[in-house]
Amino acid sequence: MGTLYLVRHGQASFGAHDYDQLSALGQRQAERLGAHWRARGLQFDAILTGTLRRHQQTLAGIATGLQITPQPVELPSLNEYDSQALIHAIHPEPLPRPDTPALYRAHFRLLCDALAQWMAGTISPVCMPSWQAFAGGVRAVLEQVRSQHVGQNVLLVSSGGPIATAVGEVLGTAPEVTIALNMRIRNSAVTEFSVSPRRLMLQTFNTLPHLHEVEHADWITFA
Repeated sequence: MGTLYLVRHGQASFGAHDYDQLSALGQRQAERLGAHWRARGLQFDAILTGTLRRHQQTLAGIATGLQITPQPVELPSLNEYDSQALIHAIHPEPLPRPDTPALYRAHFRLLCDALAQWMAGTISPVCMPSWQAFAGGVRAVLEQVRSQHVGQNVLLVSSGGPIATAVGEVLGTAPEVTIALNMRIRNSAVTEFSVSPRRLMLQTFNTLPHLHEVEHADWITFA
């Protein structure tokens, strides 16, 4: 069997005007992951990525550490949902910048509520697909891996939403469980699926093997 490695992007710029940009730490997280894999002799037969800047920057960092020149397939269906559009759909009034722990928690409480309503079909955020279409796009990528990459190692760089959705598809989780999984995925974390001709099977979830050393303890981030 092959293995599909799903990687969430490195730390982005939460709270900034443009979130879709890796921080300096996010860049180091990605490069460290690539170096970790290079030390273990891991090679990839195919690379899939979303089209967002943070996905491409994360892949570039992994490639630097892994010392490869990637030729990725870019798939918009691996892009994250629009969290601002989701929150605005249930809370149209302007919100303060989430730059304190209390505001940070309030932001994600609203996001989880909006995600639940989106998944239930009770809201339709502006310029966003339905939940069924979003999940269907992720499902199509998984089917592509299952049908085309049996016996191969595949790297997939994306965001927490598509990765949690992929886990939910494989395990058949309820929407509230998928949301909970989404909220727990850490930056540059690795989730692994075994790939067989018949199905995908979850092997690991949300691991940080490249940040296990004490000197990297403060590199672990969530947003």
